[in-house]
Amino acid sequence: MMLSDKMNDTKKAYALFFDIDGTLVSFKSHEIPASTVIALTQAKANGSRVYIATGRPPLIITNLKAIEHLIDGYVTTNGALCYVGDELVCCQPIPKQDVLTCVEDAKAKGYSLIVVGRKDVAVFDPMGDVERIFHQMLAVNELAQAAPLDVVLQQDVLQLTPFISPGYEQELLTRMPQCVSGRWHPDFTDITANGADKGKGILAMAHHENFDPQRTIAFGDGGNDTSMILQAGIGIAMGNALEELKKQADYVTTAVDDDGILNALKHFNVI
Repeated sequence: MMLSDKMNDTKKAYALFFDIDGTLVSFKSHEIPASTVIALTQAKANGSRVYIATGRPPLIITNLKAIEHLIDGYVTTNGALCYVGDELVCCQPIPKQDVLTCVEDAKAKGYSLIVVGRKDVAVFDPMGDVERIFHQMLAVNELAQAAPLDVVLQQDVLQLTPFISPGYEQELLTRMPQCVSGRWHPDFTDITANGADKGKGILAMAHHENFDPQRTIAFGDGGNDTSMILQAGIGIAMGNALEELKKQADYVTTAVDDDGILNALKHFNVI
């Protein structure tokens, strides 16, 4: 894939990477703002490519219908599973011992846990936190299709989402030495294998799609977006982003509900 400036030489073509929750999709409306749909449509017309970079597994990427026709590829489960159409770009499972360490700890301590397998997702929810946050707050209903835990544990596990505090997260990671963690919500974190994060997902996609990683723009709002904000040629934090992410970004735009993506793409002459 070649990214070249088209027709109007004031407009620049990039590979654009977007987080979903709090970046493309409003936490308030659970929808993509109309201004964002307009902005991505124009960016595509000007020669840019559009990629998703999310902590969500494919099963629960269900809120992008307004822009599905514009999407060129997906970095999912925080970079552990990347694909373009039906073609696999990369897949990096968590070592089995670290998976079992987390699952056994959740059972022993009684905290909720989402286990993302290569094909299915399992939910262990003794405290009702998955129901409360994913269903009631994030409007994610697809976890009702969750598979039994023992079925998912027979698959490669790509991500673990324990509902634990930041302090306990650090203690747990000392017992999962082959894993990294990215937190985008105060009540839970996403754990993936070392070497699987959104920034490395950008690199994998760049290699597969044959574009320069420096000719990329990444948009995010949470802690798990840090790696791609740093990796991208231009890293943009939403106005509603965590303050730590804003400090790492090259540019801070307005909030998702205040035309943040439209404003940023105009600022960088993409549209």
